Amino acid sequence: MIGIFDSGYGGLSIFRDIEKKLPQYDYIYLGDNARAPYGDRSQKLIYKYSQEAVDYLFAKGCKLIIFACNTASAMALRKLQQEYLPKKYPGRNILGVIHPLVETVSELKKNSKVGIMGTVSTIDSKAYVNEFSSINPSILVFQQACPLLVPLIEESRENMPETKMILTEYIRPLKKINLDAVVLGCTHYGWLQTMIEKSFGTEVKVLRSGQIVADKLAGYIGRHPEYDSPSKDPSRVFLTTNDNKKFDQAAEKFLGRKIKSKTINLK
Repeated sequence: MIGIFDSGYGGLSIFRDIEKKLPQYDYIYLGDNARAPYGDRSQKLIYKYSQEAVDYLFAKGCKLIIFACNTASAMALRKLQQEYLPKKYPGRNILGVIHPLVETVSELKKNSKVGIMGTVSTIDSKAYVNEFSSINPSILVFQQACPLLVPLIEESRENMPETKMILTEYIRPLKKINLDAVVLGCTHYGWLQTMIEKSFGTEVKVLRSGQIVADKLAGYIGRHPEYDSPSKDPSRVFLTTNDNKKFDQAAEKFLGRKIKSKTINLK
């Protein structure tokens, strides 16, 4: 069983592409909507929330968890992998979204200047900057925090005039740099991809997480058969820490189908 964890709804876009690529596995999706967004939380709180989610998903039988959340990937993943899992969950693992995206950008033909759009916590953590430095230090990384986008998208206001105005202001400084590529460093931003692509023009490659993470996950499972446990009748479980009716409405938008989720308490 594979767990998918996000602070809210955005990770459903990652799950959608993972499910399409790897439909043969059982999945549990957990959205910590009651405490979202994580983007302006402290590192200490984000780690605490992420650890609680990890404990819950492993207790439910997951062997592998995907952090479909850039903020959790940036602020909690490495510490959990290096310090928490070896002591409490040997033989299990957590994967994030940052490394697959950076790896993919590094493989592009034009990649000398890359922009990162993300939440305040993701940008402040410099997780993307550090990952690029590790994989390909020749790439110049330019960051832009976009704190207002997640709340607008979660309220289904992505097509409203105010969202377009705010997005334009966030993009303005990045456009002056003549970037080769832009990474949408938050799963929610995929809902604005068309708008972002139009703003940057055809010369700039705009990368979204879902398909990239799904492809990299397939490769990872292929290299680690201990996590390759397909099911004859694959199950889908959706969990939220907030109002499950609101979650179900959002899930229909993200997944294109109706689901029935359950409300849980991680505390």
